[in-house]
Amino acid sequence: MSVPDGGTGALDGARLTLWAPPGLGEVRPGDDLAALVGDLLATDARRTGGHLAEGDVVVVTSKIVSKAEGRVVRAADREQAITEETVRVVAVRERPGGLPPLRIVENRLGLVMAAAGVDASNTPEGTVLLLPEDPDSSARALRAALRAQFRLDRLGVVVTDTAGRPWRDGLTDIAIGAAGVAVVDDLRGGTDAHGRPLSVTVAAVADEIAAASELVRGKATGRAVAVVRGVERYVLSGDGPAGDGAGARSLVRGGPDDLFREGSAEAYARGLADGRALPE
Repeated sequence: MSVPDGGTGALDGARLTLWAPPGLGEVRPGDDLAALVGDLLATDARRTGGHLAEGDVVVVTSKIVSKAEGRVVRAADREQAITEETVRVVAVRERPGGLPPLRIVENRLGLVMAAAGVDASNTPEGTVLLLPEDPDSSARALRAALRAQFRLDRLGVVVTDTAGRPWRDGLTDIAIGAAGVAVVDDLRGGTDAHGRPLSVTVAAVADEIAAASELVRGKATGRAVAVVRGVERYVLSGDGPAGDGAGARSLVRGGPDDLFREGSAEAYARGLADGRALPE
């Protein structure tokens, strides 16, 4: 999907503003997340004098979405929960100190990540937190409610989760749900600053918004909601599929385009079993 105005990728003014209001509190199963987030943003507006504006993007963590949707499940063994959420194993690595092996897997959402996205932090003892069942649907519902509350047309919502990246140390937030946002900016067919044609450049806009929002939310601050302003050229207008956009699920790369479908050890073992690799 190209950005709504079909632009070149440069942002007017090249200025980005982000903030993460405090005070959300603990989210529990059955809570009306849209009401909680709307109240948080309205309270923050009264406190600071600022308001949501056309073209803003509201970013929420998958953790609060999952909690509100009742994705907290009893699991005496987190490893079993990971197994149940796994569609395909990509790589398994043993860890020292008696820790369970690290499993990189594809989960039910098509996401490839450690432990299938099953989270055992900040949940009651004996429970684990699963990812939202349909993060794009969650983002669409939240967008609709916030647009109505704040009387806005162009408003985006991104649902984030934390993930690792091949070949890079450290974690970053990615978009696992999105509504009202052009999740990619397809620049193929355009030219760069020197007039050379662009043939492969597709910017992951929703992931960039997710990662930027984490800088103001933090991992241990209790701030699970952020607002990103300055990316309005990527924010869609209207209702229905055209206004909601393709969603973050469209960012998942699979099939023949997935060049890293297996870990190196797993690929070698399969090749050896198939007679296509020589033992060392």
